[in-house]
Amino acid sequence: MSLTEYLKRNNIWHRFIDKSETVHTADAAKASGVPLERLTKNLVSKTDEGEYIMIIVPGDKKVDLKTVAKLLEIKKVRLMPFEKAEDISGYPPGGTPSVGHKMEMRTVMERSLLNFETIYCGGGSRDRILELKSQDVAKINNAILGGISQ
Repeated sequence: MSLTEYLKRNNIWHRFIDKSETVHTADAAKASGVPLERLTKNLVSKTDEGEYIMIIVPGDKKVDLKTVAKLLEIKKVRLMPFEKAEDISGYPPGGTPSVGHKMEMRTVMERSLLNFETIYCGGGSRDRILELKSQDVAKINNAILGGISQ
């Protein structure tokens, strides 16, 4: 199922914004005019127990993997390489959305993102971004919320 079909099927408010092709979040913010703190990094990660998880943090921050591990009550979390992340999420790096992944994953989300009514993420490809309601992202993913960025 495509990202557009997923959003429509689940009746999720959304808006796509076309932009020039980018991979890095800062470049996407410049290309689209979206504030970097509202454009999320959607990071496919793996726990020490072999479970894949999605980590969502603001584009102007770095993820604190030790805090993520504490929230999940595990020892260690590591980010997946770009090539492997695409296999798991179903989307290319720079195009990974906050919802609708190929593989269902537990999600850990930076709670400060809920301060914004809407946030932006990869739009399924490197040449568009997706605007979603931050509350919807947390609810759809049944996200674990915490202060996971620095």
